[in-house]
Amino acid sequence: MIKFKEVWSEFKDFLSLKVLPSDTIDINVGTILTVIIVIIIVTLLLKVVYKVVTSKLPEEDKNKFVSIFGFFKYILYIFVVLTVLHASGVNLTVMLTASAALFIGLGFALQYLFQDIISGVLIILDQSLHVGDIIEVEDKIGKVFEIRLRTTRAITRDDKVIVIPNHIFLTDSIYNYTQNHRTTRESVKVGVAYGSDVRLVTKLLEEVAASQKGVLKSPKSFVLFEDFGDSALLFSINFFINDSFSDPRLKSEIRYKINDKFREHNISIPFPQRDVHIFQ
Repeated sequence: MIKFKEVWSEFKDFLSLKVLPSDTIDINVGTILTVIIVIIIVTLLLKVVYKVVTSKLPEEDKNKFVSIFGFFKYILYIFVVLTVLHASGVNLTVMLTASAALFIGLGFALQYLFQDIISGVLIILDQSLHVGDIIEVEDKIGKVFEIRLRTTRAITRDDKVIVIPNHIFLTDSIYNYTQNHRTTRESVKVGVAYGSDVRLVTKLLEEVAASQKGVLKSPKSFVLFEDFGDSALLFSINFFINDSFSDPRLKSEIRYKINDKFREHNISIPFPQRDVHIFQ
């Protein structure tokens, strides 16, 4: 019994041993051990919460939850550490005051990081962007394949990855081709020579759209006689597709078919011509 008291007394003395000797900040071994134990307990509880919640979520919602969970996990750790330090008698006011200059410097250095993180949380919560959306950023078309807490990643039509800071989605205008639904309207423009049968041109363009694989039957494609150009009558065939990401290849196939149809019916596609007069 006497030995136990001696060991306990020595242990208490060890816990009271100051780690940071200072007149204003008192952090001892006991405080550090308490912080470590509390962090371990919180980590175990968070793992349980993570498993319970993610086990019932679909894959897309699970990815969103993981991003938000990762952000709030670190916020919780900071809150827990500060609470334990305060409960242990550590003067947090002194610590914060002493670190004020450091915090200001870090704030300026990390302002874009925090802006991206907050933007990422807002994107996930309001569902303004989803995996699989087709977006246009800085004249580049990409399909979103990953939404992280700080950045969003999209793959372009030439298999290159765009890494987009999340704050751009809140501060800049971003085209989202599939925000409302997957169906988008596309068009191919063509000019024909003056004197061409415009009714026949319209009929041929409609036939091309109707025969093209990937073009939807409903809504129905339509032709617009757009303008009288300098060298041609300008038409456009407007059609609807479900995969705007493969849009360039489909438009190319339509242009091939238009060219074949026009050759078959002797409809010429003019090119700009200019008369040059030389005076001597």
